[in-house]
Amino acid sequence: MTRDPADLTAADYLDGAREMAAADRPFLAHLLAEEAARRTADPATAAAIRANFPDPTTTREDTD
Repeated sequence: MTRDPADLTAADYLDGAREMAAADRPFLAHLLAEEAARRTADPATAAAIRANFPDPTTTREDTD
């Protein structure tokens, strides 16, 4: 089913972020979570969403 992106809610984007995280697609999860946070009115909830799906390009683990 094709949806108009304008009709999607923060919960829809958050569901997608969870699915991408489970599929080991952290960057896509981050992008979807970022959109969910943008569509969330409560700043604390938006911050929690962002904290749960950090940008994998900036949270690199150093190995020796």
